[in-house]
Amino acid sequence: MSMGHFFKCKLLILFAITMLFAKNSYSQNSDSKDAFRKVKPLKESWQSLRFSEIKPEGWLKKQVDDNLKGFVGHLDSLVPDLILKDDIYGKDRLSKHVKSKDVGAITDDASAQSQFLWWNSETQSNWRDGYIRNAILAGNSNHLRKAKEYVDRILSTQDKDGYLGIYDKELRYTFDNENGELWSKTTLLRGLLAWYGYTRDKRVLTSIEAATKDVLVHYPINKSHPFYAIKPDVGGITHGLMFTDILEGLYRITHDETYRDYALFLYKDFSNQLLNEDAQQPKQTDTIYNLKGHGAHTYEHLRALTAAYYASGNPMLKDALFNFLHKIDQATTPSGGVIGDEWIADRRADATNAGYEYCSLQEVMDGYLNLLLKSGDPKYGDKAERVFLNAAQGARHPSASCITYLKTDNTYYLTGGKNGDTTQKTQTRYKYSPVHQDAAVCCVPNAGRIAPYYIQNMWMKNEKGFAAMLLGPCEVITKWNDVEVKIREITNYPNNFNIDFEIEVAQPVSFEIMIRKPSWSKSLSVTPSLIEKDNYIVYQKTWKGKSVIRLQLNPDIKVLRDQNNEYYFMYGPLVLAHPIDAIEKVTKDFPLAGFHDLQYSPVSLVIYQYCNEKVFINETNKSDLHFKSIMLNPGNKRKEEISLVPMGTTILRQVTFK
Repeated sequence: MSMGHFFKCKLLILFAITMLFAKNSYSQNSDSKDAFRKVKPLKESWQSLRFSEIKPEGWLKKQVDDNLKGFVGHLDSLVPDLILKDDIYGKDRLSKHVKSKDVGAITDDASAQSQFLWWNSETQSNWRDGYIRNAILAGNSNHLRKAKEYVDRILSTQDKDGYLGIYDKELRYTFDNENGELWSKTTLLRGLLAWYGYTRDKRVLTSIEAATKDVLVHYPINKSHPFYAIKPDVGGITHGLMFTDILEGLYRITHDETYRDYALFLYKDFSNQLLNEDAQQPKQTDTIYNLKGHGAHTYEHLRALTAAYYASGNPMLKDALFNFLHKIDQATTPSGGVIGDEWIADRRADATNAGYEYCSLQEVMDGYLNLLLKSGDPKYGDKAERVFLNAAQGARHPSASCITYLKTDNTYYLTGGKNGDTTQKTQTRYKYSPVHQDAAVCCVPNAGRIAPYYIQNMWMKNEKGFAAMLLGPCEVITKWNDVEVKIREITNYPNNFNIDFEIEVAQPVSFEIMIRKPSWSKSLSVTPSLIEKDNYIVYQKTWKGKSVIRLQLNPDIKVLRDQNNEYYFMYGPLVLAHPIDAIEKVTKDFPLAGFHDLQYSPVSLVIYQYCNEKVFINETNKSDLHFKSIMLNPGNKRKEEISLVPMGTTILRQVTFK
């Protein structure tokens, strides 16, 4: 994930974070050991559809196409040294003789760099994961061909014993400190799982299973310690907890409980080690403990704790999960952005002074989607939509192919430092870039993953039928009892709130259609009339030919307060922002035409204050959502009319108002 923080954060900051952790050292007692006992494993409420059975339409399809035309389709050309020249899974596997490597973070500290030689595996494989998924969703033949060539090449690097990874034989599985063994496999195999979901190529599944069994042999369950380290700050090792993603993916394909049992073991060993990580079970059982760690680590580990709870059914892990989610809420800004700039550092969310990293947005959204699938609780759909539609879209450039590495809800400057801060000379993350190589090439690959992961979870299924979990334009082509089923969701949601569901079947077949009812909808109308159950709209029938369900959601404009008692506004799932006119500065041109690093300064900065006036939708513009209100200009003490728009369309903006 976020690799540059080990170089860019001042040593004093790192020391302070370490001391915060040290004040809350935890040892395993008999009670906490009981937390990992299997009580009664839980069944997941929903199942994922095969990757590629859900295809985006409308604005989502355009975003996927833009990804391939932009940084997702060209990152290998933008940073060839990191992706093309370093065959880290093949001929350039790491050995004890490799002391340094170009890992994409600009630093003169060779001794520090040597600790993170696994970085290129993350850059390459997270990018490939997003690239493969975007190519599949777009149905682009050229990119699909390139994806297949990549998959074939990776399969050719697999050793006879099943090993897929970045280390030669003398290094693999023999570590007592920083390494990328499990993490490099995780990022690689996630992409292969997507390709298998699309192609059903048995070679790919066989390869994934062989690589996973190689891990189980060398780190035997309950007889090894994959997370042991002689030092408590180990980024690659603790990223490796997300090997859980691969185990859960294989469990859903094979229904082999061995994979879930191993996920529980990984979380147990992770929790038992002396590590500066938030998600360890003893820390999350402690309601007083506050989140402190590197944001991307903390939020991705939500999935590991969730997996451990479902694998065990242990009420102690349920309590830890509940506490963890509450603490994440405390670190969440109005947009759904979660503190991660780069450390959470025992802070509460702040729309101006706490930034979030794009990596963290992907990880926390994926955590909510995982909880939605497991629990069926529609509130996690609300949370996932809020992150994706607001924070994530608001950190993408509205027209150029680039993202911000870090951003705040209230963004008054994007000139490198947070909101114009120049005290930390090495801070460069608050700007737009298609690469961010001056920090680390981690957020850009994750920005290529976020839309495909969202789209993959728009629909789910269970033993009764299908459910629209996340709303938006898409088409589902799947089968029910061997009968082909097509479901088109025709809408411009969230830019309007009328949705037509066209259900077409090849022959009569009975199943249920469920639609998640968003918590913000004050009322709705459905034709034909349906029943509501547990915040889902439910329709059970024998489907014949083509049928249409028409849904109209009725949002209102809500005035809300954040944790700092500042006001903000929502319309349906959208957080509104006052856009600030900005001066653009191109700070770097790339050899590939059309790609630039961009910074922005306000033309004239006014930070408005709320004065209890209503917010109105601007009815004169029917094609886009525009709003207006009266706010106080504290400079001239006058009330002025200002515009508000969905924050996902903005560059500089004000989201909260004192």
